[in-house]
Amino acid sequence: MKTNTSSPQALSPTTRRAIFLLSLATFCSMALQRICDPMLPELSRVFDAPISEASRVISFFAIAYGLMQLFYGPVGDRLGKYRVVMLATIGCSVGCVLSALSADLTFLVAARVGTALAAAAIIPLSLAWVGDVVHYEHRQETLARVGLGTMLGITAGQLFGGLLTDTLGWRWAFALMAAAFATVSLLLGQQLKHLDPTAHPTHAPTGFFKQLQQVAHNPWARTFLSITLVEGATVFGVLAVTAAHLHQVHHISLTLAGGTTALFGLGGMAYMATAKITIRRFGEVGLARYGGMSFGAAFLVIAFAPWWQLALPSCFIAGFGFAMFHNTMQAKATQMVPTARGTGVTLFAGFLFLGQSLGVLILAELLSHFNSPLILGADALVVCAMGIFLSRAIAKRNATQADHA
Repeated sequence: MKTNTSSPQALSPTTRRAIFLLSLATFCSMALQRICDPMLPELSRVFDAPISEASRVISFFAIAYGLMQLFYGPVGDRLGKYRVVMLATIGCSVGCVLSALSADLTFLVAARVGTALAAAAIIPLSLAWVGDVVHYEHRQETLARVGLGTMLGITAGQLFGGLLTDTLGWRWAFALMAAAFATVSLLLGQQLKHLDPTAHPTHAPTGFFKQLQQVAHNPWARTFLSITLVEGATVFGVLAVTAAHLHQVHHISLTLAGGTTALFGLGGMAYMATAKITIRRFGEVGLARYGGMSFGAAFLVIAFAPWWQLALPSCFIAGFGFAMFHNTMQAKATQMVPTARGTGVTLFAGFLFLGQSLGVLILAELLSHFNSPLILGADALVVCAMGIFLSRAIAKRNATQADHA
């Protein structure tokens, strides 16, 4: 489906600016998700609550975020994805103000849940909007630009969450996020008036259940969402226990272990910065195969290396490989069911989120029965196999030109 009247080689200046603003929105959304990670000890102290209770500002946010995915797909398809993203940034700004003004932990958790209800729309609908306006041959490169905002958001959220908590106080972290969302919402609102009329899907929106039926009855969609579930469980599940593995096996501090695993994000940003060259060099099939294999090989080193220093380049390589694989998954998600693109992409996000949750639970249970090198090594092999399987599935699908119609 081609919805952009410009040539596949060039986007209009209006569309380029719109994509840049969406990248800012995804940056804010991801920073919002991660900003509470470093402030948990301070929240525990301020509200005189154990860490387990304070962590609800993260866990409850995640639950609300995941549950809202099914809601926003049909809403974006019907009301306009860019408009819904703009409204969501306004909601996030209000939620951050309420978070900053929270008088007790219960109110803060409620404010975070409310913010998550809005934030859930931003990343998946941004990806779906890009799918509507960018020709497929150049979509993955464009999605990498949007993804750069997401990767930077992970780092910025943790950095400023900790920095502001240690200096001005935790409330100022939410105040900063409120100002950022307000600014982005204003820019998105201004840009909305100038969007090309062709930037809207040409198909008439259908009802929610009809859209779900379109996805459920599509064999490729079922296969793709199954891969998405496995990706969430294996990749994000293993990341959640990597720092603990380094700490327990190599007896390094948690600070050093956490800093080592942070190189995963830098590897992802390195891919985003070189995506244009990498995509043209390897293509979709190569990105899926070598991305999965790079991640798996890197984690085999992390699992069994006798020196913790080898984890430094390995985490970076794992991040680069993951970005290769996941960027390809994002591109395919935008074309999974073009006539229900918003629903398809939000289902992709929902299955990825469900996989993350299941992966953390499963790996945590396995770690109580087996040693961590064995678990990380087995997980790495599964990711290698997943990369090979996806590359073959993409090659078979591309042979039918299904994603170019």
